[in-house]
Amino acid sequence: MLNEVTITKALGAVLGAGLVLLLGNWAAGGLYNIGGGEHGATEGTTVAMMTAAPGGGEAAATEAPAAEAAPVDVGAILAAGDAAAGEKVFGKCKACHKIDGSNAVGPHLNGVVNRATATVEGFAYSDAMTAHGGEWTPENLFAYLESPKDVVPGNKMAFAGLKKPEDRANVIAYLSTLQ
Repeated sequence: MLNEVTITKALGAVLGAGLVLLLGNWAAGGLYNIGGGEHGATEGTTVAMMTAAPGGGEAAATEAPAAEAAPVDVGAILAAGDAAAGEKVFGKCKACHKIDGSNAVGPHLNGVVNRATATVEGFAYSDAMTAHGGEWTPENLFAYLESPKDVVPGNKMAFAGLKKPEDRANVIAYLSTLQ
């Protein structure tokens, strides 16, 4: 027969496991921020956002919800990119990408600027990335780094993106120095 102590232990184990799962979910959400929407965005507020066209064509402006009301001048932001600041921001990328010519969870990023997409030898790209095509121009990288899942739906990159345009421009400036 079950006694009160056994029932209490079983209930405690179930509640403890549930607590561990909740804490793990909270920690993962904080690390990867895969939830939807920007904080502060209101319905009906839009801003022009650059997105890479399928097949690697020119970037096209699309409407997306945001807290700002003015379009982003990508050219000016990219021109102001600071490689030294980008090296610091690149710390977020180091978990999955290397810059020593070897692949990791993601492909190495040596020479990525103006390289054709999905062409690093020895890396198993997703079907979505392989089908995307085109080149990693600074403009295409700028759009992709903001929201990888929106620009290439179905790709393997789990990173939520760099929301600050200056951070994206700085990382691209840094990546431009790597060959």
